[in-house]
Amino acid sequence: MAFDILKSAEKALADEVFSAMLYKRIAMLYGSSTLKRKLVEMAAMEREHAKFWRTFLEKRGRSSPSVEISKIKLFFYTVILKIFGLGLTLRMLESGERDAIRLYSEMLEHSELDEHEKDELRRILEDELIHEEEFVEEESKFKGFLIHVRDAVLGMNDGLVEILSVTTGLAGAYGNPFYIAIGGLIVGAAGALSMGIGALASVRAQRQVHESTLMRIAAASRYVAHVFKSRLIGCMTRKGYSRTVSEAVAEESSKDPKLLARVIAEEEYGLREEALENPLRAGAYTGMFYAVGAFVPLIPYFLDLPVVIAVILSLLLAGIALGATGFMIAISADLPVKRKMLEMVAFGLGSAGVTYVIGRIASILFGIEVS
Repeated sequence: MAFDILKSAEKALADEVFSAMLYKRIAMLYGSSTLKRKLVEMAAMEREHAKFWRTFLEKRGRSSPSVEISKIKLFFYTVILKIFGLGLTLRMLESGERDAIRLYSEMLEHSELDEHEKDELRRILEDELIHEEEFVEEESKFKGFLIHVRDAVLGMNDGLVEILSVTTGLAGAYGNPFYIAIGGLIVGAAGALSMGIGALASVRAQRQVHESTLMRIAAASRYVAHVFKSRLIGCMTRKGYSRTVSEAVAEESSKDPKLLARVIAEEEYGLREEALENPLRAGAYTGMFYAVGAFVPLIPYFLDLPVVIAVILSLLLAGIALGATGFMIAISADLPVKRKMLEMVAFGLGSAGVTYVIGRIASILFGIEVS
């Protein structure tokens, strides 16, 4: 167990040193401003955390542990900052900090830490939680992007996986890249239309149901507020709030019909009017980016390369694109980035491998061979 703690402490040290350097680098881009001041303060805070972990390790025989900053990782974050802005960059950093919060919470339960170390670790844990509130305004700018990009990313992922599977399967049956490209193009066009229309219809139906519910709640809250007041008390007590707190919230909410309607919609139905998605936009993003994702695996076949080379290059391009979509899904859904990227690549390429085998079997069984 001691080895695990030392390993975790070394990782924590590396993460804190990297974060301090990145915050400092970002601060240099913002001149003299409130944002720069916050970033500089954040860098100083991360350096203090790193100092704690150095002392922690030295106390356990790891004298002057050195930390090498990954230049590739630093460059990657810098590119993300330049392309997508500070909001996404901070969200990525926060994803790592949430992992740190889980790690620190586990370490606080361990008997090897003395009381002074536990007190210091609690202070660091508090700092990490404060991080999430420091740049609320910057991250709020990114929320709109997340709403729009979700449909785009999911559409692109479906296009990548489906067309990669189709073309790899066809490659197992045919020897001519032209036929593979045309087959993939036809399937991709049909898929883009199907996905776009499906997304539009689905989101539209969902929005209509939610709007109907919100309108019913808003109308009823004006005339029978006492019913919603009673329901709100019941809802909050079931969630674990005390009866006193639940009654106080319900009493305050019932003074304003609009507020009461909003609280009931959120607490009882899990609905928020501002979270309703635009059906046309959802359909357009899904269909358009499905087409973009579908075209990526087709590129080598349109270049009329030998089938074996085309398959390998198609898999390589699709793997890169799948990794990118996994990255965006992880950021938008607040999931572990590396795990999601590897998962997307593994599933996508695995699906392609299975369909290639099916294509080869079909070629052998039915004598399909076009060269």
